Amino acid sequence: MITITAGPFTALDGPTAYAVWRLRQDVFVVEQECAYPDLDGRDDEPGTRHVLLRDDDDLLGYARVLDDAEVWRIGRVVLARDARGRGLADPLMHTALQVAKDRDVVLDAQTPLAGWYATHGFEVDGAEFLEDGIPHTPMRLRR
Repeated sequence: MITITAGPFTALDGPTAYAVWRLRQDVFVVEQECAYPDLDGRDDEPGTRHVLLRDDDDLLGYARVLDDAEVWRIGRVVLARDARGRGLADPLMHTALQVAKDRDVVLDAQTPLAGWYATHGFEVDGAEFLEDGIPHTPMRLRR
């Protein structure tokens, strides 16, 4: 059964935290061939929320919502390879946006996904830039 939950770092048990970091590593570091510091010190901040999309005990998707004081910042949006193409990214993003409901939301979209983020109300909010060799587009959802 597919479920989506959101909570603070303190709500992540050991196996769940491991699954999150493993998924992020598998996709962002290995699949996309980007050696970067995924564990950036923000996962355990008090205002951070971790959005988990699961099929029973299997972690299929994840998003991180950071409290950046003036805005919310969504990042690390990811689906496992075998979860893609099943319509699961939309409910994952919907839940992340519910967590970040009381102010503007910003994100740095991988440029090929900017159109998908636009379907959730995001608009381009700056010039495209390269991050770890991947084109990104800053986007904002105004509230």
